[in-house]
Amino acid sequence: MQALRYSVPVLLGYLAIGIAFGLLLVDAGYPWWLSLVMSLIMYAGAGQYLAVGLFAAGTTLVEAVLVQLVVNARHIAYGFSMHKRFKAAGIFKYYLIFALTDETFALLSSLPEPQGPGENVSGLGAHTLEERQRFMFLVALLDQGYWVIGSVIGAATGSLLPFTMEGIGFALTALFVVLMIEQILRVRQARIFVITALVAVLAVFMLPSRLSLLSAMGVSLALVQVLQRRPLREAP
Repeated sequence: MQALRYSVPVLLGYLAIGIAFGLLLVDAGYPWWLSLVMSLIMYAGAGQYLAVGLFAAGTTLVEAVLVQLVVNARHIAYGFSMHKRFKAAGIFKYYLIFALTDETFALLSSLPEPQGPGENVSGLGAHTLEERQRFMFLVALLDQGYWVIGSVIGAATGSLLPFTMEGIGFALTALFVVLMIEQILRVRQARIFVITALVAVLAVFMLPSRLSLLSAMGVSLALVQVLQRRPLREAP
C-alpha cells in the first residue's frame, strides 16, 4: 500500500511518542483506557501531553480550553494552507480536517500538485483527483492508527510494569526533528528552513512565551510567501 509506505516516518515516530504518552498518563494516576479514548476523540499529540499535566494540576475546564487554544493555534495556519486541497476532498474533507496533526500536515503538504489529469503524483499511484483524495485520507487514517496503537501499548505497559519516566517527554521533540530532516531532504529549499529557524529564535528572545510560537509561524509564513513570489514578479 502506497499510503503505508509514505507514512512510515510517522509510523516510527508515533509509536514511540504514543507509548511515551500512555506511560505518562498512567504515571499520573489515570486508567489505561483513557489513553484510548483521548487518542480516538481528542487526537492532539502535544495537546494530549499538555492535557495530562493540566488534569494533574487540577486546572479548571475554562483554563484548560484557553491553554489548548493557544497551544494549538498553529493549526489555523495549517488549515489555511490546506484549504484548497481539502475543499476538493469530498466526503473525506471532514476527517482530514479533524486528523490534521503536525506530522500529517507535513506529509500531506509535501504532496506536489498534479500538472495534468493523468499524472502520477510522485510515483504514489494517485493518477486522478479521486485517487489523490483517497490517498490523503488513508495517510491521515494510518497516522491516527499509529498514534492510537502506541498510546494504548504505553498505557497498558505502564499499568502492568514499573517504568521510569525520566526523559520520556523529549520523544515529541525528537519526532519533530526527524520530520524536519525528512522535509529538508524532500523539499530541497534550504532558505525556508533557515528563515523559519531564525524567526523562531528571535521570537523566543524578543516575545513572551505565550506569543512566541504563533508569532514566529505567522512571520515565517509571510516571509516565505514573499520570497517565493518575488521571482515571478521580476520575470519579464
